[in-house]
Amino acid sequence: MKPTELTALGIPRGKAMKLAFEAISRAVRSGTPKQEMPDLVGAVADNPSDFTSDPAFGELALQLLQEPGSPTGRAPERPVREQPVPCRKWGQDLDPGSLEQMDAACRLPVAVRGALMPDAHLGYGLPIGGVLATAGAVIPYAVGVDIACRMKLTVLDLPVESLEQQEDRLRGVLERETSFGIGATFGKGLRQHEVMDEDWSVTPVTARLKDKAQSQLGTSGSGNHFVELGVLTVGPQSELGLEAGDHLALLSHSGSRGSGAGVADFYSKLAMKQHPHLPQSMRHLAWLELESQPGREYWLAMELMGRYAAASHQLIHRHVASGLGAQVLFDLENHHNFAWKEIHDGQEVVVHRKGATPADVDVRGIIPGSMASPGYVVRGLGNAESLCSASHGAGRRMSRKQAKKTFTWQDLERYLAEQRVTLISAGIDEVPMAYKDIEEVMAAQGDLVQPLARFMPRLVKMAPAGERPED
Repeated sequence: MKPTELTALGIPRGKAMKLAFEAISRAVRSGTPKQEMPDLVGAVADNPSDFTSDPAFGELALQLLQEPGSPTGRAPERPVREQPVPCRKWGQDLDPGSLEQMDAACRLPVAVRGALMPDAHLGYGLPIGGVLATAGAVIPYAVGVDIACRMKLTVLDLPVESLEQQEDRLRGVLERETSFGIGATFGKGLRQHEVMDEDWSVTPVTARLKDKAQSQLGTSGSGNHFVELGVLTVGPQSELGLEAGDHLALLSHSGSRGSGAGVADFYSKLAMKQHPHLPQSMRHLAWLELESQPGREYWLAMELMGRYAAASHQLIHRHVASGLGAQVLFDLENHHNFAWKEIHDGQEVVVHRKGATPADVDVRGIIPGSMASPGYVVRGLGNAESLCSASHGAGRRMSRKQAKKTFTWQDLERYLAEQRVTLISAGIDEVPMAYKDIEEVMAAQGDLVQPLARFMPRLVKMAPAGERPED
């Protein structure tokens, strides 16, 4: 076919034209008759969303979706609701920005019900701490940029006294077996996991990101992500199968790194293209229909990112435990940036928990505090009004920018000394004073979760100062 013929079919000149010629060559080599090419190329140009997984035309389809003014196979636009769907809120002094964002999310035509957790603060689209149930749709920004950000805790068979008596050895293992920040990697072959043997070609986007995922496997992000050793205190009536008293434990917080960010970026932009009539203030709430090709792709990619994030935490805990010569007595983990298909009010909905912990009846989870305040192992109470959710942490009470203006390293060092916490690395924007009081947050959600054990950090590692936050 000639360039003029491709232009007439809707293929713009430039990169898309080059990819069209390459796609045609692949299709012909695979046995597609040449006389069918005009109709096939025209179909791709008219509905690129239907061809993103096609072995011959997938790259062209993806490029067309990025072209200004290109068709996206949009469904007819539905108006934003005049009145929001029901939304229950927990906690005191929730910032106005997060309340406005939650109200906007509850006005989406696909919204069914919402909930706002006591650690809520401003985010993109859905606020951090926001929970939103939708009908037949998934919202990439309501899952979040750091897809499948999660917590993992393991109890090790080392004496608690090791935290003081062998601090240098413990610190050395954390330094050696963790890597933090944007672009953080381990040397080639030093981190292996069967998640990389899965089919990463389930979507064209994940196929492109596989090499990046392999290089960042087992690493941690920046911002509020951490790996820390501390003391887990278990009460006499514990349900965890651990002896009452203090245990040395390892706690980590991180997500799917650059690969998750790549998935979020592509599909959120695609969702925004599909809903250009959304108000500017709501553009980050654009959704993908679950039954559409992009919606199915995003769901597969999101679930893969969930398994990838879990694998990275497994590697962190495995290598730290091995480096310490310790055995694992207990472990627990949960996502808090994810979407689940669940039944609520008798119907299947998609529940987005952006910075919220699953808390169905008897479901265990981890709610951390800050680098120098306690976190909790909890059991969910299955509160239907919260869509069976709870907070994912203490939540910020001031922005990173404000924290940098307000506090100094001397302030932080003095506070950490009072709490007997040794900090290996972090940014000043992560000072504990920038966070809400975790005890107040836990008190505000007494009808959502029951605490089972208390974790107090003692040796903390986060991304070095100056790293751009990924959270």
